[in-house]
Amino acid sequence: MVKAIRFHETGGPEVLKLVDVEVGEPGAGQARVRHSHIALNFIDVYFRTGRYPLPLPNGLGSDAVGVVEAVGPGVTDVRVGDRVGYLMGPQGAYSQARVMPAEVLIPLPGGISDRSAATLMMKGMTAQYLFRQVYPLQGGETILYHAAAGGVGLIACQWARAMGVTMIGTVSTDEKAELARAHGCAHTIVTSRENIVARVKEITDGQGVPVVYDSVGKDTLMDSLDCLRPRGHLVSNGTSSGPVVIDSQLLAVKGSLWVTRPAMVHYIQPRAHMLDMARELFDHVLAGRIVSEPQQVFALADAAEAHRTLEARRTLGATVLVP
Repeated sequence: MVKAIRFHETGGPEVLKLVDVEVGEPGAGQARVRHSHIALNFIDVYFRTGRYPLPLPNGLGSDAVGVVEAVGPGVTDVRVGDRVGYLMGPQGAYSQARVMPAEVLIPLPGGISDRSAATLMMKGMTAQYLFRQVYPLQGGETILYHAAAGGVGLIACQWARAMGVTMIGTVSTDEKAELARAHGCAHTIVTSRENIVARVKEITDGQGVPVVYDSVGKDTLMDSLDCLRPRGHLVSNGTSSGPVVIDSQLLAVKGSLWVTRPAMVHYIQPRAHMLDMARELFDHVLAGRIVSEPQQVFALADAAEAHRTLEARRTLGATVLVP
């Protein structure tokens, strides 16, 4: 038996309960992973509240690192004792250990600690596919990135700097602005007291930006569209403030704009491609171009409090749970 978070109904953080669960032995194509660190992601809130439906009861979390304890028949990509991380597969990462499909496990380099890796799996791979695949940056662009002091945002700040991209980042407080700039964000906009569109136009000499990465959603939609130059791209990669609804005629009026709502699952397969993505991310980390450590650490038993803190926007950067 191991400890794990389960929820039997959707709702607030209080629905998350720490319980004992059976893990069992891995079957064909599977491996059992003993977790050392578990990542907290905003998508976990979507599952907990029912915005993204799950059959109930269920576990929570899709992103963790640890060590392989056992492998099932036919598994050759990982071995017992390997340090691994993952960001795909069924929900249930909020646990001390679990059985996983071996094909989603990513071996971790020796130069990256479990603590650091826990902030890189979903968040670092998200930065990779946003910047290198969804709208491939070449270097030299000026971009707008919302929530620049979040877990993905701080990695994006550093990745942009490494590529020679000028990143304009929105944040909610001066403390977050300072943190984003320290990580490589060239310009910050404190949304509690600054006008996003006016500042972007000022920074870009009235031209606007070719791409906006917007994980906030409903509250920032119109500002994002108004910051784009003609034929610009809105990458709607999250909806923390609510769903995005767009009138296609509006896109024509505002400059023949493009909008995409990407999902990681469509950019990470097959396995060989996933490993290439991870290799590019890890290369940046090992070279010191990206440094990522959790800013908040909670015990697994305190997952509900971690969710409250995240939803109240009291977090900086990445948050992890420790079993």
